[in-house]
Amino acid sequence: MGTLEPLMRQNFLEYASYVIVDRAIPELRDGLKPVQRRILHTLFTMNDGRFHKVANVIGETMKFHPHGDASIADALVVLANKDYFIEKQGNFGNPISGHRAAAPRYIECRLTGLALETMFSKALTEYMPSYDGRRKEPLCLPAKLPVALLLGTEGIAVGMATKILPHNIVELWRGQVALLRKQKVTLHPDFPQGGLMDVSEYADGRGKVKLRARIEQSANKKLVIREIPYSTTTESLIASIESAIQKGKVKIASINDFTSEKVEIELTLVRGASVEEVIAQLYAYTDCEVSISSNIVLIHERRPHEMAVTEVLSLLTQQLKAQLKAELEHDLKLLQDKQHWMTLERIFIENRVYKRLEQAKSEEKLRSETYAGMKPFSRQFLRPMDDEDVKRLLALPIRRISAFDIAKHSDDMQEVAAGIKKINTKLRNMTKTTVSYIEDLARRYGSRYPRRTKLSTFETIDKKAVARQNIKLSYDPKSSFFGSQVRGSAYTLTVSEYDKILAISDDGSYRIMSPPNKVLLSGKALYCDLFDTEQGAVFTVVYRDKAKNAYAKKVHIARFIHDKEYQLIKDKAGKIDLLIPGEAEGKVLLHFVPVKRQKIKGITFDLSDLEFCGISARGTRLATKPVAKVTKK
Repeated sequence: MGTLEPLMRQNFLEYASYVIVDRAIPELRDGLKPVQRRILHTLFTMNDGRFHKVANVIGETMKFHPHGDASIADALVVLANKDYFIEKQGNFGNPISGHRAAAPRYIECRLTGLALETMFSKALTEYMPSYDGRRKEPLCLPAKLPVALLLGTEGIAVGMATKILPHNIVELWRGQVALLRKQKVTLHPDFPQGGLMDVSEYADGRGKVKLRARIEQSANKKLVIREIPYSTTTESLIASIESAIQKGKVKIASINDFTSEKVEIELTLVRGASVEEVIAQLYAYTDCEVSISSNIVLIHERRPHEMAVTEVLSLLTQQLKAQLKAELEHDLKLLQDKQHWMTLERIFIENRVYKRLEQAKSEEKLRSETYAGMKPFSRQFLRPMDDEDVKRLLALPIRRISAFDIAKHSDDMQEVAAGIKKINTKLRNMTKTTVSYIEDLARRYGSRYPRRTKLSTFETIDKKAVARQNIKLSYDPKSSFFGSQVRGSAYTLTVSEYDKILAISDDGSYRIMSPPNKVLLSGKALYCDLFDTEQGAVFTVVYRDKAKNAYAKKVHIARFIHDKEYQLIKDKAGKIDLLIPGEAEGKVLLHFVPVKRQKIKGITFDLSDLEFCGISARGTRLATKPVAKVTKK
């Protein structure tokens, strides 16, 4: 055991770290899980502008992802149905109805223009060896979009989980511009299924949202569901409605599903039901209303971090600014290199430096003559000439030298200089440059992604208020059974599932319970009725113990444990003679047990003289003699 424990501990830590960092939790920088990153990278390497069979894409991705084709296929379909990075052709399933995609050999895909423009840059991508060391894959894609908030994702790792709700891309762009301008930002989720959303408890991604289906009334007094909440499908929603119908919670006679590309679920109400009543019941008892919690956990600097929405967007905005700067600096270096080379080329040809090379007999002599011929013009160089420059000059073909056009070369130099000037201008004000980049993306792509989920404020539906009174209870005196499955003649009640029932027996036992199917009450039932959990219930109790001593008390039943049996009288062998709801007034007649030479056969007691006492208290003794019978006057 001593040998195994450190081995198991180390292996489990490595496994947990792998699942957290490299499987289940997305990376902050590109917002992707490894399988998603590998799919997009594969599509980028395969990109030729045409569609590719998904089966081929899966096969190519397996060179980077060693977890089987099924996981790749599922991830690709989910990513494609987000409609941001992968363009679809064929049946990719329907997230609204829950229908699955066709087999990978029948469907095709390729990268969208948005993905090609914002997710890739070979020059700025850092690579690492693939799992088998044969290839290189991106450590992280140089994403210029806040992908983590855009796509939304969920994952379960070892000891932690993440659930990020999707947001509207245009609102994210506006939020980034506001952050760059040091303005306040407030963001709310947006779901492809549409629906209504209450964000009062979203708490910047640390809370939850409430979602509702959009329900309309048709001309023939039917209800039509046009949009469904996120995390549901039309099949799951209909199943929840059918379950509620079977339990008698909603007044719906029939359901017809006409969903195709858009949701259309038609509900026929039972005769006599009102539209407002049924809509409230749908929101209360079915998946027409759901609550979804947000828990943003992302990998940042190789460690999981719990974050808020604005914190994530702020970090990604600064990342975008840094990436744009790195791209501009990369482009600037390329232009400067081009300007340097064009300068060397012009000097080499215009000043006939190449003539010095005619008598050179060796490689070393060619190089030295080139250096010597170019040296008088070194003040025109943008930077010192090196061996690579000399090699390129020596490789100039005769055709290029003989056809050299000074005027065209001068125009090209001016164009390069203008490009360098433009980049330097952008680099001097990166905030403005970043804002311009975001606004350009929003202008070109924003119209494709309107907000689908409408913000609203929901009033919490009291399930007790909309519950149907459809449970019939009764008590059978012969068997002492009470409940909805009992055919009895006493204490017949019609209640809802949220009502509480108070049952009191003549042996002093009582319990407070939900409407039971069938429960056995001890003794003979004296009281079975609704119990007000807020106000409680007051009773006047007159009882005798096993020695036939008579007692009376007023009690207030308020606190209780559900379905627990309590005692109203001290003596379990005693018996309740009178149980009067409320504070009883009037007198009771106590008939003494007959004995020889008894002159007084009974006395009266005024119940209005009683004081309240605890349920477990014995109460007021009514007589000093044993009592045979108690009657109310």
